[in-house]
Amino acid sequence: MAEDDALKLGGVRLGSRLIHGTGKFPSADVLGRAISASGAQMITLAVRRLHLDGDRRSELEGIDLTSYTLLPNTAGATSAEEAVRLARLARAAKLSDFIKVEVVGEQETLLPDPIETLEATVRLVAEGFTVLPYASDDVSLALRLAAAGAAAVMPGAAPIGSTMGVLNPHNLRLIIAKCPVPVIVDAGLAVPSDAARVMEWGAAGVLVNTGIARAGDPVAMARAFSAAVAAGRSAHLAGLAHVEGAAPSSPTEGMPSALVRL
Repeated sequence: MAEDDALKLGGVRLGSRLIHGTGKFPSADVLGRAISASGAQMITLAVRRLHLDGDRRSELEGIDLTSYTLLPNTAGATSAEEAVRLARLARAAKLSDFIKVEVVGEQETLLPDPIETLEATVRLVAEGFTVLPYASDDVSLALRLAAAGAAAVMPGAAPIGSTMGVLNPHNLRLIIAKCPVPVIVDAGLAVPSDAARVMEWGAAGVLVNTGIARAGDPVAMARAFSAAVAAGRSAHLAGLAHVEGAAPSSPTEGMPSALVRL
């Protein structure tokens, strides 16, 4: 992807618009090779699953974290207070000033709690974090999160970890169109065509974890997602054709009228 089309978040420029998750992989070796194959420059990791006394969790063994922009996340938090505490732990461990806010509102579906997510965003922005909140595909909430100072909003395409694909295209397209900050589609993307689709609509990026980690060949799937994101972005920049109704693909001007009728 061209350097002048880099994704800009919190003063960081990312040449790749694919953010790579680090959970659920069969081994640290597979995870490392998948990240490399994806070309991702930002990776997300759960603060709760890190040993913040200096030891890394097994999934990250052998991975040079200094090679990536880290996006710690507050997965497992059920309140704004917990999310803020996890963000502070990540900062204290010198992981990053970036934080992906995740506040679960309901344990069975793992859907985010909109009220607690907004509160955590407001508090963490005030503390100087670069906040990327994960939220449902609610248009009003996305706009409120942007107004609260989020560097980007991350609406889910489907319940997290579900690989159900894009369930509500209408709302996602509205969020992308209306939001004044980058929109990074997160959660539920199953296959590369899902990523290409939302990128064609103008999403600034995607975050993918389960769709890669649980694939038959995660490394090959990471490469496929990378190509899909790049293709979708190129298509968006090229401008999608919008034609309603049938229209001839070949010109009819200058043709004999009898042939035109045929």
